[in-house]
Amino acid sequence: MTRVNKLLDRLQEWNQESMFITSKANVYYISNHYTDPHERLIGIFIDKLGEPLLILPAMEKDTAIASGWQGDILSYADHENPWELFYHYLNKSKRIPNTIGIEHDHFTIERFEQIKAFFPETTTNDVKEHLANLRVIKDEKEYHLLKQAANLADLGVEIGIKAIEEGKTELEILATIEYELKKQGIREMSFATMVLTGNKTAIPHGTPGLDTIKPGDLVLFDLGVVFEGYCSDITRTVAYKQINDQQKDIYQTVLSAQKAAISHAKLQQPIGSLDQVARKHITDKGYGEYFTHRLGHGIGIDVHEFPSMTSTNSLPLLPGMSFTIEPGIYIPEIGGVRIEDQVLMTDGGIELLTKYPKELQIL
Repeated sequence: MTRVNKLLDRLQEWNQESMFITSKANVYYISNHYTDPHERLIGIFIDKLGEPLLILPAMEKDTAIASGWQGDILSYADHENPWELFYHYLNKSKRIPNTIGIEHDHFTIERFEQIKAFFPETTTNDVKEHLANLRVIKDEKEYHLLKQAANLADLGVEIGIKAIEEGKTELEILATIEYELKKQGIREMSFATMVLTGNKTAIPHGTPGLDTIKPGDLVLFDLGVVFEGYCSDITRTVAYKQINDQQKDIYQTVLSAQKAAISHAKLQQPIGSLDQVARKHITDKGYGEYFTHRLGHGIGIDVHEFPSMTSTNSLPLLPGMSFTIEPGIYIPEIGGVRIEDQVLMTDGGIELLTKYPKELQIL
C-alpha cells in the first residue's frame, strides 16, 4: 500500500479533503489491480478519516485482493447501484466529504449526475494534474516493466520488417506482428498497430488496410505492447527495394532531428526545448510545415500521459521521466517518415529503452 500512503501524504499538501479515482490507469497505479471494467464503476475513495476504499464489481473482488489491495472493499452485483452503496458506506462512517476530487478528463456526465444526486452538498474539483504529477516520475519497478515492454516493441518492429514482401497488404503484415507477439505472451497492444505503405505514410495516424507493398514504397511501423500494465511505443520507417533522393533526404532530416533532440536532453532542461531543437532542424532543411505534431508524449501505464513534449512546455526534465521522441515529416504524394524512441530520463541523460536500429534500411 506504499502508493496509497504516498497519496495520503499528498492530500494535505494539495489541500485536498478527499478523492474518488476512477480511471483505469490511476486505479491500477494506486491499487495494483489492473482491469478494464467496461461500463461498470470501479474507483478508489481516499481521505484522512478512514481506510481507503476500493469500489468494484463483485466478480473482481478476489482478483483485487490477490493483487495486494489491503484497504476496504465495497463490491456490488450488477443489479445494485454502486453509487447508492457508496453513499451508505460513507454516511454510516460519517465520512461524507464537503469536497471530493475527481478526474475531469475521465468522469462522465452520467457519473457526475450520480455524485450530485447522492451527495448534493458535496462540491467537486479536478485532481487530474495532481494524479499526473504523482505518476510522472517512474520508480525502479516501473523502469524495469517499461524496459521489458520496449524490448517487445523492438521485437514487433523486427517481425514486421522481416514480413515485408511485394504484394503483401498492410493488414497481413500487421496480423503477423500481433500473432507473433501473442506467442510471446502479449495479450494487448498499447494502441492500434500501424503498418502504412506508400502515400499513406504521409498520414501521421493513418489506418492500415488492403494497400499492398510495392517497390519504391516507404513502409512505416508504429506499435507498442502492454506488459504487466505498462506501455511501449516505437516507430520505424524503411524503404522497399528502392528510394528516391527526396525520400532519402526526408529520412536523414528526421533522423538528424531526433538525434539532436536526444543529445539536447539534460536534467533541468525545459521539456519544450527538445521540441524546439528538433523543429528548428527540420525547418532549416525546408520541411517545417510538414512536421505537424508535437515531439512526443509521456508514457507509462497510459501510452499517452504526462508530460506532453510540446514546444511550450516549460517544466524541467527530471530523473525518472519516461517519454517518446518522435519527429516526423509527412508530404502528400511523396510519403512520410517518423522515427520514434521511448526513453527514460536519468541523472546521466537519456537512456533509450527502444533500441531497434534506425539507420536507413532499404530492403
